[in-house]
This record gives sequence, structure tokens and C-alpha cells, in this order.
Amino acid sequence: MKSKYQSGGMAENIVVGLDIGTTKICAMIAARDADNNINILGIGKAENEGMARGTVTHIEKTVRAIELAVSDAERQSGIKVRAVNVGIAGDHIQSFQSRGVIAISNHENEITRKDIDRLLQDTKRVALPSDRRIIHVIPQEFIVDGQDGIYDPEGMAGVRMEANVHIITGGITAVQNIYKCVERAGLEVNDLVLEPLASANAVISEEEKEVGIVLVDIGGGTTDIAIFEERTIRHSAVLAIAGKKVTEDIRKGLGILNDQAEKLKREHGYAYIPEIVDDVPIVLPRLGSREEIEISRGLLCQIIQPRMEEILEIVALEIKRSGYSKHLHSGVILTGGGSLIKGTAALAREVIGMPVKIGIPSGFAGGFVSEVENPIYSTCTGLVLHGMKGQGMTGGTGGSDGKVNLLKRIIDWFNEL
Repeated sequence: MKSKYQSGGMAENIVVGLDIGTTKICAMIAARDADNNINILGIGKAENEGMARGTVTHIEKTVRAIELAVSDAERQSGIKVRAVNVGIAGDHIQSFQSRGVIAISNHENEITRKDIDRLLQDTKRVALPSDRRIIHVIPQEFIVDGQDGIYDPEGMAGVRMEANVHIITGGITAVQNIYKCVERAGLEVNDLVLEPLASANAVISEEEKEVGIVLVDIGGGTTDIAIFEERTIRHSAVLAIAGKKVTEDIRKGLGILNDQAEKLKREHGYAYIPEIVDDVPIVLPRLGSREEIEISRGLLCQIIQPRMEEILEIVALEIKRSGYSKHLHSGVILTGGGSLIKGTAALAREVIGMPVKIGIPSGFAGGFVSEVENPIYSTCTGLVLHGMKGQGMTGGTGGSDGKVNLLKRIIDWFNEL
């Protein structure tokens, strides 16, 4: 099938997001039409058994899942995928604040894009362990001749420019393994994006980012946190506890198979006992010599709620640790598959003590729009929207050109030492 968006291969207006999650891999193909609308042309999803807590543990299983997800998206869209924007998370992710300063020495003391890039390079001059590399350098504010609160200094006059930035780093082997999986699946990496930043593209408005908001993306293997205030990210963290732990608790507590536990969680699970209205019995299937038995939704909730409380309590501690808890006037936005457990928003309101809502991806005009209006697609849709901006995040590992193979990236990393 020949797509109207395809022109001799991968058209410039086509972007592909690839969310490599602990429990699932999602591929999404989107294109911008002549009216500047973004349409979803294809979605593919595959179970992933090659990851643990956001880190690759089995290359071949992960490669196979990527191939299946991308193949499904290609079949729906009729477009052959060659390059992807990839999300990264995992408990190897760390972040911190940094600061840099340079002098402006051109003839008119006018700040150029080259000066800004030079300043951001200066902020990278921090001592990092040999097993870690920078993924993103995100400017928070620029200061020109002592004047702070500047978001884009290009074209301004000045002799001294400073920047406060948020630096996100990842374990070098974890990053390499992500690249290996994507490239073994026959694809190129256009850009590598921290997953909570991608999710924020899809579910948070610029107004919410300005007044202060927390994104909490509860996935299968990790819970990702990103705090925004005054239009930029102020704090980020990745917690190695998420929905998979809830499934394990159900499996162990009820003595059932993992697939059965996951189905129970999705179809009958509640995270907050007061939210249960109709406590109808649930039939557990036979297992070996054990006959079918009935349990109540209340009993299932008693297994789920403690783990969800634990996750949300750690989130609350991370918000407090960030120092921004009094500035988050838009509250908390929950997304990811874990947010779909009924009662999660109500439980979060009680545990975190802020307004809470469920984040639904938006920003698309046509195609499979209704299918992606689900929190499980937040990261993948965010990766697409990130790609549609036409450039990578400042200082990111991937960059906007993206046509760089793994070997060259590794060489570049070592040259920076």
C-alpha cells in the first residue's frame, strides 16, 4: 500500500515514536499534513520480556518486541519506518543542576546562537563517573550582565552570559544497549529522549508548566517524575517501582499466574477502598487441583492499595526533596498504565495532598486519534510531538540530525573525556 505521505522512502513530515517500556513496546507513526495538523497513521504494540526496571536485560527479546511493534505500525500506515525517536528511563537515570558562564566578545556584544551553544557546552564541564554520560542539558534560565529570568537571550546585547541548567545523565551501558536493540531491529535512532519529558509533551499544557505541575508517569517497571515551574523542568527522577510490583503482589497474594494477576488488576482492581461502589465477587480460575474460588473486590484492593500507597508516598517525598512543593499550583497529573487502576487519582490526592487528574494525550487532529487517547500512550505520543518540533532537546545525546550510528556516538562520548 502506497501512502500519500510517502515520497521515495521516509518523508520529512513523518515522525515515529518508539516507547521501549518494561512490559510493552509501542511504536507510533504520525505525519503533519498541509494544514499543519498532526495525524496518527499507525500504532503498534508488543509485549516486552527483555527489560527490567527500564533497563535491557535480554537483547534478543527486546529486539523481537521492537520488530513486532514497528511491523504492526507499518502495516496500519503503509509506511516503511527507518528512523525513530526513542524514549529512555530506568533506575540508572540521574539528574542535577549546573551553572555555566562565558564572555561575549564579538564586535557588537550581541549574543548569537553560537554563544548560547558555547555556554551550554560550558555547563557540561562537570565531574561525572566514567560509567555515566549526559543525555540532556535543559536550560532553566539565562542571566545576561546580572539580569536574570531570561529564557532566550539570542539577539540581546551583553558582555557576560550565565545559565542555570538541568542536566540528565544515564548509565553508559544502559544507553548503549538501547541503541543496540534499536539498530539490531534495522532502525536508526533520531533522538533519545527522557520518557517523563516526552510524556509531558503529550499531557501537560504550557499554562500548567508555567504555574507549576508534577508529572507522575506510572509505567510497568518505573515511575517517572518531572516537576515543571515557570515553563521549564525543575526536577526529574525515575523510581524503580511501578505497576509490575502491583501485579506481583496480586500473583503472590492470591496464588495465581502472572497473566491472570495482570488481568485481575486491569479489569477489577481498585487502588483505594472508598472508591469501591459495587463489591461484586470475582471468580478466580482453577489452578492445578484447586477449584474455582470467589474473592471480593475489597480483598483485591487490600492487596493493591498498600503497594500503590508506597509508590505515591515515594513520589510525595521526591516532590518535597525537590524544594518546589509550594510552587505547584496545578497539582499532579498522573499518566501511564498504572494510573488506569481505578481509584488511583483519589488515593494520590490523599497521599500527596494536592489536586490530581489523569493525563490523556492530546494534540492530534486525525487518524487513530481515539485509540491514542489513553494514558498508556502518553510517552509514545510525546515522542512523536517532540519529533514534530523539528529539533532535539538542547544538548541531547541524539541531536536533531540523528543519522549517527552507535559506534560514532561512543567515540564522541570518549572524546569528550
